[in-house]
Amino acid sequence: MDTIGATPMVRLDRLTAGAPGSILAKLEYFNPGGSKKDRVAKRIIDDAERSGRLKPGQAVVELTSGNTGAGLAIACAVTGHPFIAVLSRGSSAERARMIAALGAEVVLVDQLPGSVLGRVSGGDMELVEARARLVTEERGAFRSDQFENYSNFDAHYTETGPEIWKQTGGAIDAYVDYVGTGGCLGGVTRALKERRPSIRCFAVEPEGAAVLAGQHVTQPNHPIQGGGFARANLTHLRGIPLDGHLQVSGDQARETARLLAIREGIFAGFSAGANVAAALHLLRTDLPGASIAVIIPDSGLKYLSTDLWD
Repeated sequence: MDTIGATPMVRLDRLTAGAPGSILAKLEYFNPGGSKKDRVAKRIIDDAERSGRLKPGQAVVELTSGNTGAGLAIACAVTGHPFIAVLSRGSSAERARMIAALGAEVVLVDQLPGSVLGRVSGGDMELVEARARLVTEERGAFRSDQFENYSNFDAHYTETGPEIWKQTGGAIDAYVDYVGTGGCLGGVTRALKERRPSIRCFAVEPEGAAVLAGQHVTQPNHPIQGGGFARANLTHLRGIPLDGHLQVSGDQARETARLLAIREGIFAGFSAGANVAAALHLLRTDLPGASIAVIIPDSGLKYLSTDLWD
């Protein structure tokens, strides 16, 4: 767990060739569980044990699309807590298998009728939430509750944001992030704007499921895993001064993730493609010449069974 954090940042000079400006990408798949959610998992378990809300040997339960589950599986293995991850069957198979391989119990929840395998809608996540509550009650477990637990926000506010500031020397003009729980976007935005309020921070959502931008959901089964769950009122974004909302299609996210691999050697997932696609859009439209920071949330290894790499 001591290896979590302090992940590297790289310039995407090949991908931005010909574009006015630069993109600086923070490679969160360098964390031991392969994603930015390791930070959240570690902070949740540390804070809960310290406060006494999590008792020695008590089980932990979490709703997850996969990455938080892997992080919690690691944190619970190290600290001696049984862990039960509750996932939709729409999540990529690699995630569930990784969580199980780390010693956790995996509970898979059937998707809504008409849902698409490999694509988790807001409705699918509501079913997962209901099962997670039931499992928590049945096991007398601690619910880590990443959508509401302030430790999620705090991990990014005290670690990820300051790391970005230090690694870039504060020489960035904007930050964009694909929204899942909102903890990363909220925490990093707060940290950066405290240091320089003029840094512009943007929420990235799937085209057709951009509820934070005030739009109606027309594509609940979008392919960009890890977010876009059509939750308009996210706890971790309350009071956060965002500068705008950007939408990325599944095709744009997929194509950009593939370009990251073949041009930069960065093997990443759908949400990384969404983040970089949004940053490229800003360079070509509203922010020409800017330096934009993005998160590469996880590894492409977690999506080999999906159409990301077909």
